Amino acid sequence: QVRVVESGGGLVQAGGSLRVSCTASGLPFAAYPMAWFRQAPGKEREEVCRISWSGESSCYADSVKGRFTISRDNAKNTVYLQMNSLEPEDTAMYYCAVLSAYYTVRGLAPVKYWGQGTQVTVSS
Repeated sequence: QVRVVESGGGLVQAGGSLRVSCTASGLPFAAYPMAWFRQAPGKEREEVCRISWSGESSCYADSVKGRFTISRDNAKNTVYLQMNSLEPEDTAMYYCAVLSAYYTVRGLAPVKYWGQGTQVTVSS
């Protein structure tokens, strides 16, 4: 049984930093690309960043470029999202996803499994 579990969300002040983590089990983690998505109230879910099995990564969301970084530790079956210079507009539920394939094309991130999400709230 595949499990995808996020952790590390919380409340942070604007300008602060936060790192969320995601651990996936029940699958050969190192073989799968991973991604972070987010969904703010009243908005559609959007992809934030993605990373290949080998560590190649991209953050296609323009609003996070230069502030967010995705990384992975295959030995720990874990992917991270480091978020710096947080803004109130970053407030959202953050979801981890196991991708079925890795494409270097904006908007093309086929999800195989979803996590339940972790809430990130940035206060002004």
